[in-house]
Amino acid sequence: MARKRRSFTPSFKAKIALEAVKETKTVAEIAQKHQVHPTQVNLWKKQLLDSAEDVFQDGRSRDSKAVSDEPDAAELYEQIGRLKMQLEWLKKKVTQDGS
Repeated sequence: MARKRRSFTPSFKAKIALEAVKETKTVAEIAQKHQVHPTQVNLWKKQLLDSAEDVFQDGRSRDSKAVSDEPDAAELYEQIGRLKMQLEWLKKKVTQDGS
């Protein structure tokens, strides 16, 4: 029987990656302690180091879409156009069927 694939939370990954960055223990020791593969520890460490600069970027230049739940204006205009077309089609359909 196949083993079920494990998934790890972002906080767990961050904790292990920070531990690897500190280099107080070897990657093999960290991997054995947390029961993950050493390659996985190295991957998480690399991801942390690659994206660390994003933490210190100016908050105003971040993705506003990630912060805002509001849809984009272009998306709204597109949806309005689609709804207008559907309404016109339904009006024509009703007049044809009603005659």
